[in-house]
Amino acid sequence: MTEKWQDDAEYVSYIQDLLETEEVKKLEKFTHHLHSTRLDHCLSVSYNSYKLVKKWGGNARATARAGLLHDLFYYDWRTTKFDEGSHAYMHPRIAVKNAEKITELSDLERDIILKHMWGATIAPPRYKESYIVTLVDKYCAIKEASEPYSQSLRLKWRHWFPKKQSV
Repeated sequence: MTEKWQDDAEYVSYIQDLLETEEVKKLEKFTHHLHSTRLDHCLSVSYNSYKLVKKWGGNARATARAGLLHDLFYYDWRTTKFDEGSHAYMHPRIAVKNAEKITELSDLERDIILKHMWGATIAPPRYKESYIVTLVDKYCAIKEASEPYSQSLRLKWRHWFPKKQSV
């Protein structure tokens, strides 16, 4: 999970009202990318995107908020199917509708949420912040899904190739 987001007062000030909603708290109940909760994933995407956007002179507040809300849906994506389209197509639309129930979204925030699956969907993002969240989302998903395997490999590596003692 993302380290030290709670210690970043500016970041917390942007998302605190959202974290206090039952809708966002419910994300803790859903496993996401095998080894994390959906809330952990959303916080990772939100905070890492916020840090990059802040560094590159974008709208840090909108990025933090939309990053937190980008996967605001309440079903198991591995088993739930839609007649209207794939999970990659449907869940951003569901997330926007759910987000609009708890906060007013700017055009930028709406674009971030709707376009975060670009690559798996056709419509490209309109803003640099949307591209950043899209890429950070993929990075976090891969990291979350692979983390236990990489830890296991590191342990095996150390067993097979122990450090030699210096003389």
